Amino acid sequence: MNHNLACRSKEQRGLRSAPLLALAIGTAASLIPGAALADEGGVSFWLPGLYGTLSAVPTGPGWSYFSFLYNTNVHAGADVATAREITIGRFNPTLNINLNASLSNDTAIMWINPSYAFASPVLGGQLLLGMGGFVGVGHTSLTGTVTASIPPFTFVRSDSLSDSVAGNGDLYPQATLKWHQGNDNFMIYGTGDIPVGTYSSSSLANLGIGHGAVDGGAGYTYLDETKGHEFTAVGGFTYNLINTSTNYQNGVDFHLDWGASQYLSKQLFIGVVGYLYDQVSADSGSGDRVGAFESRVVGVGPQLGYLFPLGDMQGYLNLKGYGEFDAQHRPSGFNVWLTFAISPPAPTPPMTKTPMYHK
Repeated sequence: MNHNLACRSKEQRGLRSAPLLALAIGTAASLIPGAALADEGGVSFWLPGLYGTLSAVPTGPGWSYFSFLYNTNVHAGADVATAREITIGRFNPTLNINLNASLSNDTAIMWINPSYAFASPVLGGQLLLGMGGFVGVGHTSLTGTVTASIPPFTFVRSDSLSDSVAGNGDLYPQATLKWHQGNDNFMIYGTGDIPVGTYSSSSLANLGIGHGAVDGGAGYTYLDETKGHEFTAVGGFTYNLINTSTNYQNGVDFHLDWGASQYLSKQLFIGVVGYLYDQVSADSGSGDRVGAFESRVVGVGPQLGYLFPLGDMQGYLNLKGYGEFDAQHRPSGFNVWLTFAISPPAPTPPMTKTPMYHK
């Protein structure tokens, strides 16, 4: 969730760490139930792609601001469509139902995330605390043909549902600890979901997820400032609390976000990003009428980043996009992110080499 920037160069204008979503939140597709679906009715806490380039690199001490515009357009087949119709009460789950349908979702959000990095070390690392939230709009539609039976009777009907939502999402507190040594950067993080967003268990489209969650994990960034090479990977697990509106509890989710980039100059870099989202335990609860419903999706795409001075602070812009595949019990499609962040520059260490991007 927090994109932190770090710069290391002669005049604090060299290779600067691109903002790293200090994760925590869980968010858009994940934080935004309507956006990317998985778990209960295909809706999950985590937003795949939240962490990316330079996520484990410490920033300078003080206040930072991170935000992004996110848009996703996804589609799903009969498995997710059936689960959503049962959740919102369109079906009696004791019936023998055959649903030939599809579900589509288009959601756009604006994420806002202030954070504060402490100057005094904690366990030898840098402690950063933040809080994220968002406002957004979403539209979900479901169309298809339903065949249901209570032997010996059978009926067939066409189903067409559409629902829109506008409002605020949940709140996502987060904390990270980061360590730096040479080209290696390490971090651990913790985050969660405070379910205060716009949510109704009878609606197809929501911005809140209807339940609390806790999430934690670790990350690593390799940054070679001499050659301008960078690689980041951040992995974690989500434990979901029960949704008291539906008595449904999502299983444990695993997520891995990664990015690789090459600096073309002291300000501009290009690269690739990707993620793996995989539910590792079954859904449960008395409201679970669809079984394990374990979800999975993989995404990959390009990115472009630009760093620039902004008074005494450092500004950052990033544009990235993901195309999704290998989806199971979850809508898939594409999503686009436009990120803007401001943070204090990191302290400038003595340099023994001249980075090639300064030549």
